[in-house]
Amino acid sequence: MRPDIVLFGDSITQESFRSGGWGASLADAYSRKADVVLRGYGGYNTRWALFLLHHLFPLGSTKPPVATTIFFGANDAALAGRTSERQHVPVEEYKENLRKIVRHLKVNFFISSLYFLSNQLSRAVHNSRFNLTDLSNKAQAANKFVENHNNNGIELTNGRAVVNEITSGRATECSPTMLIVLITPPPINEEGRMEYARETYGEKAMTLPERTNETTGVYAKGCVELAGELGVRSINLWSKMQETDGWQKKYLRDGLHLTAEGNAVVFEEVVNVFKEAWLDASEMPYDFPHHSEIDGKNPEKAFQQKCL
Repeated sequence: MRPDIVLFGDSITQESFRSGGWGASLADAYSRKADVVLRGYGGYNTRWALFLLHHLFPLGSTKPPVATTIFFGANDAALAGRTSERQHVPVEEYKENLRKIVRHLKVNFFISSLYFLSNQLSRAVHNSRFNLTDLSNKAQAANKFVENHNNNGIELTNGRAVVNEITSGRATECSPTMLIVLITPPPINEEGRMEYARETYGEKAMTLPERTNETTGVYAKGCVELAGELGVRSINLWSKMQETDGWQKKYLRDGLHLTAEGNAVVFEEVVNVFKEAWLDASEMPYDFPHHSEIDGKNPEKAFQQKCL
């Protein structure tokens, strides 16, 4: 079974599966090795994204994503008192929301790890490799984990059911892993935003930009700092894009959303982070044998069950 790579974010993620989009390029790069799952929600900020967590990343899943990109901030950084005020989230709340998202994913990974460990223990017991009669100690540890996180305000949906699954020995076949990558919002071309508004709304266009590059930079800095604090990887897209002369038009089509060149930058940065971690597509096996490995006279030999 191929692992999942989930792209979680706002419109810049939602649009990433368009022709030339960074998500589409990622899906192509990991073709037959991982399924790239798009979970982009145009207009969303981190406050609204929190409502999606238990739907998109249900706790107790036996197959958590192998990697998740978290790409929010462009809407959180909309200015209070301007035309996109309803999307505005104060920077400290933005950081706290990102923290909650990362924490949820880590809890998901932990529970899945318990599944995996329980499965290995169950097999060992079945094979009489260890003198174990049950998994009560592991169940107690899982119960304690659920209680602690419920007390800390993390809702472990069906937490007891998770414990029951652990003690029953039903578990995932593959050891779970989780690579979390925080991506900062891109820079803002304020004149590009104004030009887009005039072309779209004419005389009703805003007279002041609803986002500024300076303010967005504050959110980008907060995102990178939080990643370091939480021990997860990050991509400072806000800084990276501004290293190129003419970035305003080269990378941004309307002062905010990405051009084909801008999508290429995101794709390159994400792939580099994946490679630096352990998720290099060139080193991952195909889900099923390459056609060159199939013997025309004895094809069944090549089709042996694999565990990615």
